[in-house]
Amino acid sequence: MQQPLLGAEGPDYDTFPEAPPSPGERTRAGALQNRRVFLATFAAVLGNFSFGYALVYTSPVIPVLKQSSDPALHLNKIQASWFGSVFTLGAAAGGLSAMLLNDLLGRKLSIMFSAVPSAIGYALMAGAHGLWMLLLGRMLTGFAGGLTAACIPVYVSEIAPPGVRGALGATPQLMAVFGSLSLYALGLLLPWRWLAVAGEGPVLVMILLLSFMPNSPRFLLSKGRDEEALQALTWLRADSEVHWEFEQIQDNVRRQSSRVSWAEARDPRVYRPILIAVLMRFLQQLTGITPILVYLQTIFDSTSVVLPSQEDAAIVGAVRLLSVLIAAVTMDLAGRKVLLYVSASIMFVANLTLGLYAQFGPKPLTPNSTVSLEIVTLEATEQPTATAFNYLTLIPLLATMLFIMGYAMGWGPITWLLMSEVLPLRARGMASGLCVLVSWLTAFILTKYFLLAVNAFGLQVPFFFFSAICLLSLLFTGCCVPETKGRSLEQIEAFFHTQRMSFRP
Repeated sequence: MQQPLLGAEGPDYDTFPEAPPSPGERTRAGALQNRRVFLATFAAVLGNFSFGYALVYTSPVIPVLKQSSDPALHLNKIQASWFGSVFTLGAAAGGLSAMLLNDLLGRKLSIMFSAVPSAIGYALMAGAHGLWMLLLGRMLTGFAGGLTAACIPVYVSEIAPPGVRGALGATPQLMAVFGSLSLYALGLLLPWRWLAVAGEGPVLVMILLLSFMPNSPRFLLSKGRDEEALQALTWLRADSEVHWEFEQIQDNVRRQSSRVSWAEARDPRVYRPILIAVLMRFLQQLTGITPILVYLQTIFDSTSVVLPSQEDAAIVGAVRLLSVLIAAVTMDLAGRKVLLYVSASIMFVANLTLGLYAQFGPKPLTPNSTVSLEIVTLEATEQPTATAFNYLTLIPLLATMLFIMGYAMGWGPITWLLMSEVLPLRARGMASGLCVLVSWLTAFILTKYFLLAVNAFGLQVPFFFFSAICLLSLLFTGCCVPETKGRSLEQIEAFFHTQRMSFRP
């Protein structure tokens, strides 16, 4: 009888014999011995800072360019829409290229390579004299973001010891939030061209720091560079007692010395973890995170809530930051699955609330709400006629904050972490790129067609759809997602090879 994808968690793996824990894993205080791992992680996740910065770059720029007196830079509705959404196409292309570069150049060099399109993209936007320079620059920064989104989680998971891998696995999402907040803050102070110039800073710092960091020991072993891999692991652990860990990694790499062929991809031991990672990325986007962030002000305007966009950004950014911090602290304590359950439940309640409010709540005082919705997205927001304050109009704001909180503490960072944890070593580079490709193609489709769905069926229909996806995510988590807390990557991979229904012996 064929086994399901995965079953419930159990107390431990029994594939490898137990070994004495390293000093860095005995207590949380011992994590200080991993300071070099923290430094290498910080150097890598600066790429996520740049990703978060570039993702929301259009937020303060589009309103300025739509009022530009320069005909070559003046944006109409369609041009502004493409300027905002072309980033996701670039990110999808970056994820596709990561399928090759992750295993060809290695994790560290692939992250460093992303600095090239990122720097060129920012330079094009800073010196733009036409729409084509804006679009090309936006796509190049998206390409860099997609490449780093596929490479950084893999690099971090492969250099981190099990005891802190969960916390470090949340840092890419955390740094992306910091990047977005930095853009919003600088947008209040700098002209739009200087915002692009400022984006070059984190890229240059990332290149400088990563040049002193080692590559992933697992990647080095896969290339036959055993001595260099041992030196890298010893440097990362700041401890000479790494031989047991090195031998386990070495044994796993030797058993997977060749790349996965198409024939082998039909083996459940290979396709099950890949399928889990890809479906998690797919479901993550289908919960509605990208359309809600992109059309946040639009949603507020169409539900009688009107706030200055600067306040929206500050509220959402603060909630995202707080929630990611909660996830980083609790991921190695509560476990991945518990946070996924909580996250999906919160998002379900928030989406359902937004859908019910759009269906039955007070309507905005506009002549045509569907036409107004599209105009608000692409044109300057017009404040509606002042009316008596209605406390019900706080519901969309509170529900949106609840959704952002739920996403940021679970399905946001944990999907990236689990992607890097469950993927088999032989297919890790290719499969991580596939995950990013699927994620950003889904994001592009949702972003482009969200307004069409709203105009055709009403705002409540997308939110009811997102609610159903959140319920499906709960079911998927219970049936298919393993609990990887405290497990080494070799133990996780060995578990998939056993094809058992649970972690129990």
